[in-house]
Amino acid sequence: MLQLALFIASVAWVFSSQALAERAGNGIAVRFDFVSFQFLLAALFFIFLLWLGFSILQAISFGRKSSRDVLGLPNRPTVQREWTVGVAVGWGMVVAAVSPMALAGTLHIQWWTAPRAFWLAVINLLTIGGATLAEEIAFRGYPFRRLIEAIGPVGATVVMSILFGLIHAFNPAATWSSVFMTMLAGVLLCVAWLRTHGLWIGWGLHFGWNASTGVLFGLPVSGFLRFSSVVQTRAIGRIWLTGGDYGPEAALFTALVLLVGIGVLIRVTRDYAWHYTYEPIIAGGYPMHAPPPAEHTAMEQQAKLAPLIQILPATPQSGSVEDEPKV
Repeated sequence: MLQLALFIASVAWVFSSQALAERAGNGIAVRFDFVSFQFLLAALFFIFLLWLGFSILQAISFGRKSSRDVLGLPNRPTVQREWTVGVAVGWGMVVAAVSPMALAGTLHIQWWTAPRAFWLAVINLLTIGGATLAEEIAFRGYPFRRLIEAIGPVGATVVMSILFGLIHAFNPAATWSSVFMTMLAGVLLCVAWLRTHGLWIGWGLHFGWNASTGVLFGLPVSGFLRFSSVVQTRAIGRIWLTGGDYGPEAALFTALVLLVGIGVLIRVTRDYAWHYTYEPIIAGGYPMHAPPPAEHTAMEQQAKLAPLIQILPATPQSGSVEDEPKV
């Protein structure tokens, strides 16, 4: 019951923090004329508020832990490699999702090569990095771990994936297929946590997907077009292939990409699963060094060593070889 109560409290804090962060980011951007940094500021405020609330819940329930542990970002030697692997998997999945659109001739691309476009591309990458980290902490960080303790990993994955999809139902141009695809993406990201017990590879995957979709290919990211700068693309064609104005995440073809992505993710995280998730093997069975029976010990104590017998040679040692035997 405690774990379930902590999950509910953490989810409530997530929604409250997101609303506060959006207002703070918008207010500072307008006050100081940092409009280009509005969403980046909101993401940073969101991360700070998540850390604050989750740290308080952790301290009240189980005692204090490091900030990394509370957020689900453990410090370990493979951090950079995990994040890079996640980015590579996310990029590869977007390429697989967009390639059929290109082959079908549905992509109409425009280029904006002004200096400001490249500056906005850098800001957009930073914003995507902050926003995806905030989402991973909010959905697969502290709340997900509390739910795992309450109902197990399978139930927690189902609940968090459904919640992840339903929240994205309020995005612009959302459809029933986009909600389903987002739920499936939630399963993928939950698997990333379960395989590594850390958010590094899931954050990298999330960043790789969003950055490749919005900045590299110039397509909508979950219904938002604000990440397109140098490359601006419109996908005109069948919704099941292009996803329409919502982006590739609403295309039914993406379901196949996500399912294959889950298999690829499981394969590339074999070493991490072995090092970070498996419980150490504890030897079991009967002890191999059992003491001998009492009767056997008593018999050994009663037994006496037999006297040593010296065997002398048959030929006298004082005789000579030349002496003839006497008859």
